[in-house]
Amino acid sequence: MSVHELAWMQASELNNQAGLYAKRDIALVRGEGAYLYDSTGKRYLDAMSNYGVASLGHADPEFTAAVAEQLGQLTTCHQSFFNDVRAEFLAEVMAIAPEGLTKSFLSNSGAEGIEAALKFARATTGRPKFLALKRAYHGRSLGALAVTADPKYREPFEPLAPEVVHLPFDDIDALDAALGDEIAAVILEPIQGEGGIHPLSAEYLRAVRALTRDRGALLIADEIQTGFRTGAPWAISAAGVAPDLLVTAKALANGFPIGLTLMTEEISAALPAGAHGSTFGGNPLACRAGVVTLQAYRQRGIYASSAALGAEIIAGITALESPKVRAVRGRGLMIGVELKERVTGTLKSLQERGVLILPAGPVTFRLLPPLIWGETQKRELLDALGEVLA
Repeated sequence: MSVHELAWMQASELNNQAGLYAKRDIALVRGEGAYLYDSTGKRYLDAMSNYGVASLGHADPEFTAAVAEQLGQLTTCHQSFFNDVRAEFLAEVMAIAPEGLTKSFLSNSGAEGIEAALKFARATTGRPKFLALKRAYHGRSLGALAVTADPKYREPFEPLAPEVVHLPFDDIDALDAALGDEIAAVILEPIQGEGGIHPLSAEYLRAVRALTRDRGALLIADEIQTGFRTGAPWAISAAGVAPDLLVTAKALANGFPIGLTLMTEEISAALPAGAHGSTFGGNPLACRAGVVTLQAYRQRGIYASSAALGAEIIAGITALESPKVRAVRGRGLMIGVELKERVTGTLKSLQERGVLILPAGPVTFRLLPPLIWGETQKRELLDALGEVLA
């Protein structure tokens, strides 16, 4: 790409988009496996997978062929009609669904999945309020924003509905005190992502499950980011907990837009016909992307490899004994590194060295690499971190 073509591309985006994104100073134009390439041909190790969605990496041959084939057959089909690809996708989903979650709603994104879960919880319980956690991030549409905690997202749009109380993280006593008879559901991320990669304890997750059942409230697990990334389909399963509703999206179809809300039979039965819907949700193209992605996870041993490689990366970063690092947290290939300084300089230094990572708050960076990473990519990351964090 010439200098003039690059300048035109940058000007087009800056002039024609609302200024909602802080642009980085490179243009990504191609991907291959675990790597991305900019307009000058420079290669970058992808340790972000576009916020956790490019789970099979870039231009995966099997995925590309399947989606291209579906493009030539049928791309859109409303859910008032039956469809062969949708049926196959739902069978793949139900084979890994947590115990008791036997019904589903298909949409186009994580935020849409959260909106559905909130509506379904209110319709089922008849209760108006929700409990969420401090540092929680559940999306930026209005309902999802209400259960998101960060004031920088919330304040421009307040007052928000539904009414939400944000509780201290991992605090069972605070949950017990707040879980009254107006609470429709408790919503939580088993491992907080945007908030800094903070895993909830198994003890807390089990307490939430017991208390919600005792008080007639529901438990919503937000696995939009944790889904498929922590060494198992669902992070909450490590605590032996099955929620009433579960939402996932990002890695469900290797970056193709899709959202999934799983629910119990009882919740499904409580929903009036036509109470919710989605024009594009469950379209054959997205479902084909989901089928090939879920099959790849199973057939390629990706859950086990993600768990093992993630543990090695965490151990490797810890072994650097960097004076800049306060803590390393995570599970599988969802890792946070909390620094003793603001994270911006580290992001820029790694980008200069050909490694792309994500922030997770002002002092933590996030590693959400494609799940196809191996020993080579691990070593490239640790070598770069060794230089930057020295």
